[in-house]
Parts: sequence; structure tokens; C-alpha cells
Amino acid sequence: QVQLVESGGGSVQSGGSLRLSCVVSAHANWRYVMAWFRQVPGKEREGVAFIDTGDKTTYADSVKGRFTIARDNAKNTLHLQMNSLKPEDTAVYYCAADIWTSFKKYGLRPGEYVYWGQGTQVTVSS
Repeated sequence: QVQLVESGGGSVQSGGSLRLSCVVSAHANWRYVMAWFRQVPGKEREGVAFIDTGDKTTYADSVKGRFTIARDNAKNTLHLQMNSLKPEDTAVYYCAADIWTSFKKYGLRPGEYVYWGQGTQVTVSS
């Protein structure tokens, strides 16, 4: 069973930075593809950033150049560094993971992931 626990959310002013972390309780997380999503009330969950088992990354256009996803395999932790935050980045952020298989294509769609964290709130004020 894979468990994901996010931390690092909070409130910042526009232009500020936050670093989210997601601790993965799994035997060998390097075989997992992982991603960050976000959701605001009344809207669908949106993919933010994805990292595959080879550390190749993909970002939503809205966060390119501002957010960086990275994994620390030694600490079984996934990070999302968020810089130049904007009020429209306000959302609950979720960590997601799935066991890599060659039969699936992974990216920024929520349905591609089986395991989810509980979410952490990020609020950006103008």
C-alpha cells in the first residue's frame, strides 16, 4: 500500500515562494511516476507538474518557468518549488503517484494516478 502525505502549504503574498513536500511510504518510490495536482472549489482537478522514473518532467503551461518538481529518492520525498506565486495559484495541492508500467501513458490527467495524498492548502494574496 502506498501512502502519500503532503506538507508545506500556507499563505503568501503575490510574488512569494512556497515549497511543497510529499513523503511517500513505499518500498522503492523511484519506480513510481509522480505528479502534483491542484483544485479549487467548483472546478476540476488540474495537473500542475509530472515527473517520471527517469526524472523527465512536464509542466502545465500556467506554471512553466515558475514551478519545479523534483524527487529525493534517498528520502522518499517529492517536492514542488513554487516561485513567483500569483493569486490564481490559490488551491488545494495534491500529490499523486502510480506504479510505473509500460502499458500506461502518464502525464497530467488525474485518472492516470491511483494513489493520492490528502492535500495541502496554498493561498496567494494580491
